[in-house]
Amino acid sequence: MLPRRREPRAASESATDSGFPLSREYGGASRGAVAYIPAMNAPLYNTDILRLAASIPHHERLSDPMGSSEKRSPICGSRVTVDVNLADGRVAEVGMLVRACALGQASSSLFAAHAVGRTPAELAAARDELTAWLAGEGPAPDWPDLDIFTPALTVTARHPSIRLAFEAGADAAAQAGT
Repeated sequence: MLPRRREPRAASESATDSGFPLSREYGGASRGAVAYIPAMNAPLYNTDILRLAASIPHHERLSDPMGSSEKRSPICGSRVTVDVNLADGRVAEVGMLVRACALGQASSSLFAAHAVGRTPAELAAARDELTAWLAGEGPAPDWPDLDIFTPALTVTARHPSIRLAFEAGADAAAQAGT
């Protein structure tokens, strides 16, 4: 059960649409400026996103990977590490350590669920297609279920978290292939 919204307690606080106070004690608005704290709105953080975030496959690191990469979002601090082993030029094993927000976790889940069997070039193409799509410069990527992030297209601050697993995975696979 989610916590109930509380009403502002004093004149020094003002409520946002999220129901959280903005005051000096909370690092909020000062000198008449209005700060914005985005709410976890239903379209962006929906049941499907949260379900994926809670069920990341290959969620343990590989003991001796052929390639490994860690990516971090400078905006929110989310971090994803991807380990990859190749066999016959294709991803044979994936291991991950995911310390990210719900969107980063959901993206990691989709990456891990569909990376095995792909070539490093296919992972790089998926990364590039995802980046272009999020920037509004291309169609939805050819990767299963990434359209789940359609509500995030207008929330550019969340794009780095969504890209983390794909960026780390493509880099790890490229390392493994050399």
